[in-house]
Amino acid sequence: MTAAGGAADPADLRLGLDLAELADAITTAAFRRVDLAVEAKADLTPVTAADRAVERALRDALGRRRPGDAVVGEEYGTTGAGRRRWIVDPIDGTKNFVRGIPVWATLLALEVDGEVVVGVASAPALGRRWWAGRRLGAYAGPAGWAGGARGSAAGPVPIRVSEVRALADAQMSSASLAGWDEHGGPGAVLALALRCWRDRAFGDFWSHVLVAEGACEIALDPVVSLWDLAALQVIVEEAGGRFTDLGGVARPDGGSAVSTNGLLHQEVLAMLAG
Repeated sequence: MTAAGGAADPADLRLGLDLAELADAITTAAFRRVDLAVEAKADLTPVTAADRAVERALRDALGRRRPGDAVVGEEYGTTGAGRRRWIVDPIDGTKNFVRGIPVWATLLALEVDGEVVVGVASAPALGRRWWAGRRLGAYAGPAGWAGGARGSAAGPVPIRVSEVRALADAQMSSASLAGWDEHGGPGAVLALALRCWRDRAFGDFWSHVLVAEGACEIALDPVVSLWDLAALQVIVEEAGGRFTDLGGVARPDGGSAVSTNGLLHQEVLAMLAG
């Protein structure tokens, strides 16, 4: 179900928004519950009962509404095969979630023939949602809004990256400095930060959607997985930005991510490469 020329089908985008509603109901009910079950996975990252409940619910819904589509998720791996697959991160920012910090989101993406065509990032504790479809544009609006890609002035609005052209005027957001050990240490990131007007570690999905809506110009993630990035790639790109791995390849499965307003991208990559 993709429109001609690689454009997203609006029905798929609407489904992504419906799935976000389902996820938000589960995550908001569990957030800051004192009896929330938390375990450590094999890689020592936390997983909660809410992570698993959201992914199960989304898989069940997709099984009913898109029974021929594959699903890949952080908690339960890959099921199905074919040219269409949904990519699910039930809670991006689980460490924030378990500490009562409201910066977390459910990330949903649809990939068709190897290209991500739909992306939704829903952050109900922040009261915000971002979404995009290929050739349908990128939008932001209140969490809980699932009316489609275009709305009234009181609802969602189109988003666009900034037109900042100089690092000295740019705001950068990055992930934990510890993650840069796999890329030669944080020295290059610190050097880049010192060239920017301002740096803050908003972290996770939030860094990238802030680039998409023009509040930041640079977002960096040194170690990430497909489900962390797939939805964010199409949101940033449809907002007019660039989204690549540290090698400059526009892909969500490269294990790292750099998103910018596009105007600063090559300069940022060059600085990070040393």
